[in-house]
Amino acid sequence: MVSVILQILATIAIGQIWRHKPLGGVDADAARGVLTTSVYYLFLPALVLAILWRAPLGVDSFRIIATSAVGILSSMLVIYVLAKRMQLTRPQFGALILAASFPNASYMGLPLLGSLFGDEGRAVAIQYDLLAGTPILLSIGVLVAAAYGTRGEAGHPLLALLKVPPLWAALAGVGLNLTGVPAPDGLMAMLERLGAAVVPIMLIALGMSLRLSTLKPAALLRVSPAIAVQLLWMPLAAFGFATLVATGGNVYVAVVLAAATPTMLLGLVLCDRFGLDTGLYATTATATTVLSLLTIPLWHGLVS
Repeated sequence: MVSVILQILATIAIGQIWRHKPLGGVDADAARGVLTTSVYYLFLPALVLAILWRAPLGVDSFRIIATSAVGILSSMLVIYVLAKRMQLTRPQFGALILAASFPNASYMGLPLLGSLFGDEGRAVAIQYDLLAGTPILLSIGVLVAAAYGTRGEAGHPLLALLKVPPLWAALAGVGLNLTGVPAPDGLMAMLERLGAAVVPIMLIALGMSLRLSTLKPAALLRVSPAIAVQLLWMPLAAFGFATLVATGGNVYVAVVLAAATPTMLLGLVLCDRFGLDTGLYATTATATTVLSLLTIPLWHGLVS
């Protein structure tokens, strides 16, 4: 686990270095936009399709999806109760709810679980995020953002799900898998070659997104409830539910570690679109990412 965390940290550091010393004169924010767009529309869908087309799907898939939903929804409830006791503006309140409720199961979970468990771990991360986390984010999460933000956006939130290429790739992979359609060797080789770009690009982009300058005592104290919920409550809820539904083997460890990943960076997009406090969300995302490098090994030691 220590070597895996160090490899992840080193790759994230590349992105952080780029943020302060632009490579080739290319600004980190501009480069990050290109990198994440390529992952979102091309490399991640290829990886998702390749993994889920061949993954052993069964009862464990329902356990993974249910554990993800329980962790996310229970965290939303806990942070709602805690945030009600704080003096927050509505945009701050909404940002704190989102920041505490959605783990970075793709950007952080894929490299972590892939390094630990191979394709089995990557399949857990993909199902945990795309079949539960992303639908909840783009439905309930969007409703929260619209309710507490300063500007709304037309259209039903569920329609946003129709614009998520990795989700369509996940549904296609599950469909091809369950119907027994064989995966052509040539196509699978191409998908794997494209998918191999996902992990390094995502981790470098993650490093570009971190705003270490926001990690000041006053700001950290303000977001401390969200940090606690994201890094402590959510994996604890996943741990309890996974145990309750008799999840076993590597899947048991993987779902807890997926829940233990830091705040999802995609929430920054919702904050910008709906007028939530982006700075508060960014502080939480940065703090949880840094702290998760310490807490994830602890959770791994507890459940493995």
